[in-house]
Amino acid sequence: MPITFAATFRRLGWRLALPAAVLFAVPGTSLLAGTFSAGGHDYQVVTVVEGLEHPWGMVFLPGGDMLVTERPGRLRIVREGKLLGNPVSGVPQVLARGQGGLLDVALHPEFASNGLVYLSYARPGEQGATTAVARGRLEGEALLDVEEIFIASAWGRGPVHFGSRLLFDRDGYLFLTIGDRGEMERAQNPGDHAGTTLRLHDDGRVPEDNPFIGREGYLPEIWTMGNRNAQGMALHPETGQVWQNEHGPRGGDELNLILPALNYGWPTITYGINYNGQIISELTEKPGMEQPVVQWTPSIATSGLAIYAGKAFPNWRGDALIGGLAGRQVARVRLDGASGEIREPLLEGYGARIRDVRISPDGLVYLLVDEPNGSMLRLEPVD
Repeated sequence: MPITFAATFRRLGWRLALPAAVLFAVPGTSLLAGTFSAGGHDYQVVTVVEGLEHPWGMVFLPGGDMLVTERPGRLRIVREGKLLGNPVSGVPQVLARGQGGLLDVALHPEFASNGLVYLSYARPGEQGATTAVARGRLEGEALLDVEEIFIASAWGRGPVHFGSRLLFDRDGYLFLTIGDRGEMERAQNPGDHAGTTLRLHDDGRVPEDNPFIGREGYLPEIWTMGNRNAQGMALHPETGQVWQNEHGPRGGDELNLILPALNYGWPTITYGINYNGQIISELTEKPGMEQPVVQWTPSIATSGLAIYAGKAFPNWRGDALIGGLAGRQVARVRLDGASGEIREPLLEGYGARIRDVRISPDGLVYLLVDEPNGSMLRLEPVD
């Protein structure tokens, strides 16, 4: 690693505190690195690639490449730190309007042998749009044998709240978040996929042990309900628990431990108020509805979620790292079983709208910046 001013100051026994605006050029590259400190680690920010149009989700491939979605409908490959010019072919048609478009990307647990890539997206139709999932086999720079495996019963004319994080658990089940589509009361309707977390087989079928199988008035795919617009979901690397964060309105962003058949309350209970200042509910708790593990008021607009278990930042092990769009930060929550405590955030003052957070195989933190000319960032320990 090139010697920076920060490293030199430490060797002299001095502490260097820099505002986010102070940047160091990395010799031999076009990248910029800023020096920050949080949770006992000094780290720098490196720009991996630029020129991504509203990037939304990313995933690491076994060979070292990365797949990145762009909301207008493109799936891109990052190879050896460079963005390939041509998008991956075979991506389904998406409705790229408002918050809709091509959204998350995930790999089948047996990707090394079957090559299956999963995409979630806003699907157009006669009733407006809904969230859908397709999968295809990745060969080179093409998706082959693409099939749409699930279409949510969450149609609406509004261009917001598609949710749409994808996650495979340790048993190979596929979890999918669906937003309330901007119609909050739908999140308490068990006959509607809006405002829910769903659990599916890898081919879109309904598992026979889903909690509402056979219950009158309930859609069988539902795992949880009362979720406003969850855009972060991660598997705890030690416990296998499914964790999820969701957007509140003005205030009331939540981090939740996701368990079957639970109701997370939206909009019956909430810590937030409406964007116009009106009260949504006088209640912040109610029997039969779950309290968030932690909540943010004012809102930071929580997005992508990862739980750190790498070696590069040992003091962060077990922490949930959560992208903040409006908050322009990576929130850090120390998890302890089913509880959590908000710690000082990462990148506070850096000014980037963080859409997704992923941990690389070597334990570095990768981030997507959601802008018309967005970028992929990497956090590296300074020493």
